[in-house]
Amino acid sequence: MLSFVVQTILIGGLLTLDGQLPPPISSDDVAAVVLVDRVSGRVLFEKSSHKRLPPASLTKVMTALLALETGRSAATVTIGSESVDRRSPGLGLEPGDRLRLGDLVSAMLMLSANDACRAVARYVGGSEEAFVALMNRKAAALGLTDSHFSNSCGFDGPDHYSTAADLAQLTEEALKDNALAISMRTVEKEIRTVDGKRHFTLRNRTLDESSFTAAKSGFTQKAGHCLIAMVTRDGRTLLLVGLNFQERWQAAVELFRYGFDAQR
Repeated sequence: MLSFVVQTILIGGLLTLDGQLPPPISSDDVAAVVLVDRVSGRVLFEKSSHKRLPPASLTKVMTALLALETGRSAATVTIGSESVDRRSPGLGLEPGDRLRLGDLVSAMLMLSANDACRAVARYVGGSEEAFVALMNRKAAALGLTDSHFSNSCGFDGPDHYSTAADLAQLTEEALKDNALAISMRTVEKEIRTVDGKRHFTLRNRTLDESSFTAAKSGFTQKAGHCLIAMVTRDGRTLLLVGLNFQERWQAAVELFRYGFDAQR
């Protein structure tokens, strides 16, 4: 569990390290954000990190964690018609396709594929509704008191919300699974159906277009642009979680620069 122990001061609605550096972004650049040193657990920057907001596809980190905790990554999942979700992004799965559970999880994390996500949820939970119950049970077990899920993929809904702080804690828990950690830091991967007839290229464009070490992004109309990202430099790894960025990539770069400069 992350330990939010740093002494901070408030400047224009933004919490920064003891006033050592000016805020790296303006208070309008993001609705909620937290930047943490993963080794010490020290919060380097924070804004409204306990505010409940829609998390978009950052939700899929919870879905992936529950799937991999089953220990059935090599199991074969047969795609049913109820899992064929055409909402972008997706793999373009068809009823009857058969894929490994671990490959579907990779598709969720790297491509943010909604059809893969729905298939994973139905395989693990038996139904979307039962899987969502598992998600909320896991959130409670992890102490994510400001998170509640109503679907497995991150679609907007009145009862689907989380916080930057909760998502940071969830990410730390998820990264304990090596397969999940690898998926979040892999730029490109090829997967195929079990029969080898269909091939899919997974590409994490968030990593492809940035200098991040690992990342998961998300977007919906209500949630805006959301991001979980990590950068490793000089033996230090910083974790950033932000909800509803105005300029996601520029703000993230400035926040990471701030975080690494803050402890020089």
